[in-house]
Amino acid sequence: MQQTTIIGSGESGFGAALLAHKLGHRVFVSDAGAIREDRKKVYAQVGISFEERQHSMDKLMQADALIKSPGIPFSNPGIARLLAAGKPVIDELEFAYAFTKGKVIAITGTNGKTTTTLLTHHLMASAGMDVGLAGNVGKSWALQLCDEDHAWWVLEVSSFQIEGFVRFRPEIAVLLNITPDHLDRYDYDLSRYAAAKVKLTENMDNKGHFIYHREDENIQAAIHRIKGSPRHYPFALEPAPGNNSYLQEQELVIETVEGKCAFPLTSMAIKGKHNYLNTMAALLAARLAGAGAERLEEGLKTFKNAAHRMEVVAHIHGIEFINDSKGTNVDATGFALQAFEAPIIWIAGGVDKGNDYGLLEDRVAGRVRLLICLGKDNEKLKKAFAGKIPEILETQQIAQAVEWALEKGRSGDVVLLSPACASFDLFRNYEDRGDQFREAVLQMKQKQ
Repeated sequence: MQQTTIIGSGESGFGAALLAHKLGHRVFVSDAGAIREDRKKVYAQVGISFEERQHSMDKLMQADALIKSPGIPFSNPGIARLLAAGKPVIDELEFAYAFTKGKVIAITGTNGKTTTTLLTHHLMASAGMDVGLAGNVGKSWALQLCDEDHAWWVLEVSSFQIEGFVRFRPEIAVLLNITPDHLDRYDYDLSRYAAAKVKLTENMDNKGHFIYHREDENIQAAIHRIKGSPRHYPFALEPAPGNNSYLQEQELVIETVEGKCAFPLTSMAIKGKHNYLNTMAALLAARLAGAGAERLEEGLKTFKNAAHRMEVVAHIHGIEFINDSKGTNVDATGFALQAFEAPIIWIAGGVDKGNDYGLLEDRVAGRVRLLICLGKDNEKLKKAFAGKIPEILETQQIAQAVEWALEKGRSGDVVLLSPACASFDLFRNYEDRGDQFREAVLQMKQKQ
């Protein structure tokens, strides 16, 4: 019986443990932190042994195969020691891939992954296709494969997960953009981060399809690293020879071997230039997977984006409150700021990831009239925008930030939570931050 060890008991590790158990492996779970009580109960029920708050290297060395959390880099000393001993170490998506009969659409990029993944899945499901959703959204792929498979799977994949791919080969790969993020994992070398992104295409042959943003300079710089040989399907806002999707006369135009089709911008539930790019990628992926053009426009109209991504929470006294807690880097926040013509009260801050706030200067100029810094250390943020935004306040209480925004807001203003930072100084994660913002806004609305 194969001994499979899971390193980390987060969403991906939990799913991998149960799939390995279902396949008849002897499973051991090791987590350096505390394991959730509900997961420990499941492990106990099915007979999976585990340890928490430690990694016992002698036990890890007994494994025939190891599946690690994507959050643990291959450079981790413990992982490096296992690899040096000849132990195979992979990630959950690589493990799950071996047990699906479905075709895969894998979507990556610094920003827009979740929106594009959800939209692609929605378009295909609306077109009547048998399609599942996994990766960094919803339940882990491995956990879902314990119960069901689909003809197609749409996966959101991060650079961390791509690092662990060995045989993983998507039918369709999508690369939305590359901007500086997670550089602490890549020795602050953008080219290494970009190389991890394009590695998604490594195992693809000429039957596969590679959809990418042609106007992205970092993609263009990295594209020569592609080792696979997929057919290319570039998209861009501007029409140009070779582009398979572009914006023309207030329509998104999609071109494949099946022909050309166009979708009016008025049919789309999500707005803004960045979302037009996301939509081009999703439409191309759905068309290449076989979705009929006549069904796609209805899918565009009925799509609802994920929580915490440009989510309209409420209107209070004519002031619109927007939850963009998932905007955890400068580029994502730049897109959010650019999406509004109305005056903005901007709530930002948290754990800085080496941010260059200078990239946002043109986005805030004449647009943001109040910045509310929400974090334990706001000095870098305040210094970056001193003299550029008329008023700057700071707090560590999200309810206080909402209260100030309502007090100082005027009818027609937008209050935008788009932090440009990670959340871990004050919150469990970006979802917790967004949930607390939403709750604070709704409680304030009840009082009015």
